[in-house]
Amino acid sequence: METHTLDTQNMKKAIYDFPDHLVQAMEIGKKFTPKNTFNDIQNIVVAGMGGSAIGGDVCQALLSNELNVPLFVNRNYTLPNWVDKHTLVICSSYSGNTEETLSAYEDAKAKGAHLCGISTGGTLTENLSADNSDVIMTPAGLQPRAALAFSVVPMLYLFKGQGLIGDSIFDDMSKTVELLRIQRDNYATENADNPTYTLAKSIYTTLPIIYGTSTTTSVAALRLKGQFCENADMLAYHNELPEMNHNEIVGWENNADLFEHMSVLWLTDSNDIERVQLRQEITKRIIEVKNKNQYMISVEGSSVRIRLLHLIHFGDWVSYWCAIFHGIDPSPVDPIMQLKAELSSK
Repeated sequence: METHTLDTQNMKKAIYDFPDHLVQAMEIGKKFTPKNTFNDIQNIVVAGMGGSAIGGDVCQALLSNELNVPLFVNRNYTLPNWVDKHTLVICSSYSGNTEETLSAYEDAKAKGAHLCGISTGGTLTENLSADNSDVIMTPAGLQPRAALAFSVVPMLYLFKGQGLIGDSIFDDMSKTVELLRIQRDNYATENADNPTYTLAKSIYTTLPIIYGTSTTTSVAALRLKGQFCENADMLAYHNELPEMNHNEIVGWENNADLFEHMSVLWLTDSNDIERVQLRQEITKRIIEVKNKNQYMISVEGSSVRIRLLHLIHFGDWVSYWCAIFHGIDPSPVDPIMQLKAELSSK
């Protein structure tokens, strides 16, 4: 696999290695034995930000038909007031030094919640270890957004360690690895036979608006929005059906001179509710009167879980190729680093 000269930190390899990261993360998870087990968990909170928080969203989608307790992803300094001694709080911070997550950790302690975490080190790991809480250590050296496998899979093993899920998800993970190892060579190729490359070429000068569906692809839409922003330095927007039909569809009326600068990406899955599929078809037709720059995106896979992970991988490649078309390095996130530097000085 050739690395583009623009890609100084080899984001291409990080994306290409996603299936290998899944394998590595499962190996880490299999070695995990919880120090603490709880038989009174009534709800779960994943506390994290950015590339670490998205792991909670992905787990929520993957386990929607398996978890018997609610899972809430918390992107804030504090936790909801209902967090208590019956809550499992998973603090996820790739660096271990994310200030919002560290604050949420202290809030979880004050509320008496059960604590555990996922990190590469930092203050979070020190705190968890000092409190004799479980922490799964993951490999360092990646951009947090490129470490998705290491925020998703260890979280699944934390759930398993508490008896909250079984083994079926790991069978799907193994099948996902097999599929993506076949697909990634095409996705990594800079030519017209690569659908991620051709899609990126069509949309990189636009503002992508990504529409997922609430039961299957909404988390992939959220992920793709973030990847456009961080990898390609592009603003993007996402929403989901059916909610979008109750407000945003009307927004495609005024300011029509802006629409030619937008593209619409419809993330679809064969497991979508039939009425939602119909809504998608009708909504696309309504919007096409204003904007014809629309693309239907679906991927293969033998289960909805496998297709979700495949769709996320597909989107990661689209964002990478958008960066290349823009002539930029896909790794640096200078505004984030500037913000952190200024915050740390206050």
